[in-house]
Amino acid sequence: MDYSKTLNLPKTEFPMRANLPKREPDILNKWYEQDIYNKGLEKNKGNKSFILHDGPPYANGDIHLGHTLNKILKDIIIRYKTLRGFYAPYIPGWDTHGLPIELRAIKELGLSVKEVSSVEFRNKCRDYALSQVERQKEQFKRLGVTGDWDNPYLTLKPEYEAHQIEIFGEMAKKGYIYKGLKPVYWCPSCETALAEAEIEYKDKVSPSIYVKFELVDDKGLFKDHLDSLENVYFVIWTTTPWTLPANLAISVGPEFEYSLVEVNNEVYVIAKELTENVMKEIGIDEYKILANFNGKMLEYMKTKHPFIERESVVILGDHVTLDAGTGCVHTAPGHGQEDFLIGQKYNLDVLNPVDDKGHFTDKAGKYEGLYYAKANKVILNDLEQSGHLIAKKDITHSYPHCWRCKGPVIFRATEQWFASVDAFKDEAVEAAKKVEWIPGWGEERIINMIKDRNDWCISRQRIWGVPIPIFYCEECGKELINEETIAKVSSIFREKGSNAWYEMEADELLPENTKCECGCTKFKKEMDIMDVWFDSGSSHKSVIEEYEELTYPADLYLEGNDQYRGWFQSSLLTAIATKGTSPYRTVITHGMIVDGEGRKMSKSLGNGVDPLEVINKYGADILRLWVSSSDYKSDVRMSNEILKQMSEVYRKIRNTARFILGNLYDFEPEKDAVSYDELLEMDKWALIKLNRLIEKVTKAYDSYDFHVIYHAIHNFCVVDMSSFYLDVLKDRLYTLRSDSKSRRAAQTTIDIILKALVKMIAPIIPFTAEEIWQFVKGEDAISVHLTDWPEPKAEYYNEAIESKWNKIISYREDITKALEIARSQKIIGHSLNALVKIYAKGEDYDFLKSIEERLPEILIVSKVEVNEDNEIDGDYTIGENNDIKVVVEQAPGQKCERCWTFSETVGESPEHPTICAKCLANLE
Repeated sequence: MDYSKTLNLPKTEFPMRANLPKREPDILNKWYEQDIYNKGLEKNKGNKSFILHDGPPYANGDIHLGHTLNKILKDIIIRYKTLRGFYAPYIPGWDTHGLPIELRAIKELGLSVKEVSSVEFRNKCRDYALSQVERQKEQFKRLGVTGDWDNPYLTLKPEYEAHQIEIFGEMAKKGYIYKGLKPVYWCPSCETALAEAEIEYKDKVSPSIYVKFELVDDKGLFKDHLDSLENVYFVIWTTTPWTLPANLAISVGPEFEYSLVEVNNEVYVIAKELTENVMKEIGIDEYKILANFNGKMLEYMKTKHPFIERESVVILGDHVTLDAGTGCVHTAPGHGQEDFLIGQKYNLDVLNPVDDKGHFTDKAGKYEGLYYAKANKVILNDLEQSGHLIAKKDITHSYPHCWRCKGPVIFRATEQWFASVDAFKDEAVEAAKKVEWIPGWGEERIINMIKDRNDWCISRQRIWGVPIPIFYCEECGKELINEETIAKVSSIFREKGSNAWYEMEADELLPENTKCECGCTKFKKEMDIMDVWFDSGSSHKSVIEEYEELTYPADLYLEGNDQYRGWFQSSLLTAIATKGTSPYRTVITHGMIVDGEGRKMSKSLGNGVDPLEVINKYGADILRLWVSSSDYKSDVRMSNEILKQMSEVYRKIRNTARFILGNLYDFEPEKDAVSYDELLEMDKWALIKLNRLIEKVTKAYDSYDFHVIYHAIHNFCVVDMSSFYLDVLKDRLYTLRSDSKSRRAAQTTIDIILKALVKMIAPIIPFTAEEIWQFVKGEDAISVHLTDWPEPKAEYYNEAIESKWNKIISYREDITKALEIARSQKIIGHSLNALVKIYAKGEDYDFLKSIEERLPEILIVSKVEVNEDNEIDGDYTIGENNDIKVVVEQAPGQKCERCWTFSETVGESPEHPTICAKCLANLE
C-alpha cells in the first residue's frame, strides 16, 4: 500500500522561493500596473491623515546606503500607517539647485561657466538635475518605496520657485532680510559664501606661531619701568599667518592682568596667567617680570605692524580668553566674526585683502597674487628674516571645511544678504520645545544651534539656483523690494521659472511705472542666488501647502542627524519667520552608516557597500530587513557579514510562511475552518502568542522602534512557531485524516496566524509579504498593502491556558536537552526513536501525569512514562528549570512506516503489518 497517498504532506510544488532579485521586479511591476499606491489612498480617503514630508536629497549620482536607510525608514512608516487606516500620501522630492549640481554639470558635461551664457549654463544644470532625478527615482522604486512618483516635488519647478520668492518677500516685509559687509565662511574652491549649515569640521595641520608687534606708543604707562620703548613688543599667537596682512589691531582682555616680561634684552607684553606657558612654548628658561598692568590700562596703545607700513592699535575685547595663546589677540576685522564685531566698536576698517578665489589682492602689498594657503610659508619666512617670529611649530586642530568640496574654508568679509535670526530666535526656540524630537536629545541640540545663531547668510555667488529677487536703483544704488515687486516676480517665476530672471530685463520683471524714491526708473538686478537651504527650507509652503492631499503642519520629518544644522533648521526658521508656527509636529533623526567595525565608510578603506549591488545579489527585502534590525537612532553598521545574517533571518521568516502555506493547500477557510471553541488547547495557546505579538509589534510601529519589531517577529517565527508549535503540529497535519476536526483546528489556527503575520511584516519586507498574500485564501484584497492591520482579539486571551502551556514548554525544554544528550551518546537517533521516562514528585508529578497522553506529541517522541520520583538506577538528566529527572531509552516496538513512531502495535493488522494502530484508525 502507498501510505503517502493518505499522508497529508505539504504540496511540494508550492511556488514561493527565495530568489528575490528576480522575483521582486515582477511584484514591483504588478504594484504599478494595479496602481496599489493610489488604491491605498482611495481606501482610506476621509480617514485621519498622516503626513510624512520628504526631505529632498540632492539629484546627483546613484543612491548610497544613507539614501537607502532614509527612504526605507520612511516607507516602513507610510506602509504601516496605510495599513492602520490613515490617509497617508507620500510625495517624494529632490533638491535640484545649488553647487553640487553645478559641479557635476561642469565635470560631467565639460561646461565652462565663463564660456556659455547664464541661461545656457542653467539649462544644462537643469537637464542634468532632471536626468539624475529619473535615475534616483527608479532606484528608490526598486527599494520598494511607495509614493506618488509621477508627481514628485522638485525645487526647480516654477510653482516651487514662486512660493520660495513669496517666503523671501514675507521675511523682507517683516524686516528680517538685510545686506551687510561682514566676515562669512567662504570656500575659495567653490567661490561662494557658505552658511553654518554647510560647514563640517575635520582635522587640519596648521602653523602655530608667536609674533612680535613693536610698541610705538605706550601712552606713558611704562615709563616708570622702562628706560625706553626700544625692543618692547606685544606678542600675539595665531594659527593663520595668512590673515596677518589684514591685521589692524591687537585685542586684550579688559579684566586680565598683563605683565612686562624681560627676555634677552627685549620686553614682551603677555597675559600674566599665560606667561609661564608662553615661555615654555618659545623655549625660554630665564625671564623677569618687570611690572603688571590691568588690561584696561593698555587700551589705545599703538604698535607697528611687523611687515606692512601701518599701525595696529591695542583695543579691549570680551572675546579674549586665557585658554591658549598670549592673551594678546591678533585682530583682523575682515577675517573673523569676533574681530569684525570688536572692529565695529572701534570704527576699524573691514579690510579683506583676499579675492573670491582665495588669492591676495593689491591690499596685501607684496603678497598680491599669492594663494592664501601658499602665502603662509612666504609670510613665515619674512617674519623669520625680520626677527618678528619668536617661535613656530605645526599643530593639528579642528578646522572648518566645505561639506561640498571638502576643502578648508576661510573667513572673509564680503557684502552678503542675511536673514536676521536674532529677530525671531525666541519664537523659534519656543516652537522647537513643542515638537516631539526622536531621539529626545534632538530638542536640546536644535535649540542650542538656534540660540548660537545670529544671522543666516542666504546669498551665494553662483548661477544655478533661485535668484534673490532684489533690484537696485541705477542712480542712487538703493535696494528695491516690496509687496508689488515680489508679487510680480513670483507670478513670472510661476509661469516661466526662475530662468526668467536671466532672460528678461529688470523693467520687464518689475511692475509698470516702478520708480525709486529718488525718482529714477532704471534698475539693475541682484545676481546672487539664494542658499539651497533656503530652497529646501521653503518646502513647507511650496509642497505641504501646495499639494491638495497634504496638510500643514506635517506630522513627521525624518532625516539624518546632520539635518539639525540643515533642513530641520532652515524649515523651522522660514516657517517661524513667515507663519509663526513649526512646519512639523515630530522629528526623527537617524545616524550615519558605518562598517561592521564602526568605522566611517570610505573608498580608501574599501569598506563601502553599494545598495544597488546588494539588491542584485540578495534583493531589496534583505536591505529593508537590515534597516528594520538597526537601532537607527545611532550610527548604523553594515557589512557583508551583516547581510549574510540578514539573509539567514529572512530565510527563517520566509520558511515559516512557506511551511504554513504548504499545509493549507487543501484548506478552504469558508467551509473548513472550525470555531474557536473547537480548537485544541495548544492552538489556543498559539493564538495567545499571536495576540501578544500583535500588541508588541503595533506598539513598536507606533513608537518607530523598528528593531523591536524585527526581533519580536524573528523570535515568534523561530521560537514560538518553528521550534515548538509548528514542529509539534506536524503529526496532526501529516498523519490525521484530512478532514478530521483536529487537523482542521490546526489549519484554522495557522491560517489565522499567517494572515496576521503577513500584514505585520508587510511594511518591512513588502515584496515577500505580497508574494505570500497571493497564496492566502479567503481574502478579497488584491494586495496585502490594501488590507487592514491585525488587531488582538479579546476572546483569544486565556490566562489559564497561557500559564499551563508556558509551564509545558518549560518542561519540554528540560526534556529536549535530555534527548540531545541521548542522541550524542548514540542511545537514540531521531527523537521518534525515544522512550522518555520522567521522574517527578509533588506538583510536578501531578501536572505531568495529567498530560501524560499528550506528551509524546508535545515532545515528538514515541512513548512517555511519568513516574513518581523514587531512587532510580542508571544515568539520568536533571531538569534545569524544574525538579524532574529524565531517562531516555530506545522505544519498544517497531517503526511505523507511516508516522515513523515506534509502536508495539505495528504488525497487529494482517492487512497492514507495517503501520501502527493509530495510523490504521486514521486510514479507516
